[in-house]
Amino acid sequence: MGEFDVDIKTVSAPLYDAKFWLKLVAVMSIVYGALVALSIVGIIVAWLPIWMGVLLFQCAGQIEQANTADDAQALHNALAKLRTYFTILGVMTLIGLVVGVVGFLLGGAAMFAGMGSMH
Repeated sequence: MGEFDVDIKTVSAPLYDAKFWLKLVAVMSIVYGALVALSIVGIIVAWLPIWMGVLLFQCAGQIEQANTADDAQALHNALAKLRTYFTILGVMTLIGLVVGVVGFLLGGAAMFAGMGSMH
């Protein structure tokens, strides 16, 4: 089997059991991306949730193959797709937090500037 004696079915079982949820989140992500694409500004970033949905769908397919065929390469591929998904999600979340904090600070500064000009 390789360097380690691993039962692929046992290792892949938690993700295999969650494949319905992987597919559901994938569909919701693709639909969300399609809806975002309907706006002028949204078309710039709509590809991200669509890509993330495709990654989750591919992960679910690979995890099914890994579990049913006892395929270590399919398990590796599924985990690689999941890693990419969470990397994109992490970067998007970080960017969102930075934009939110900057917006909060600029809004606060504008509010104080407005209050100062009232006197």
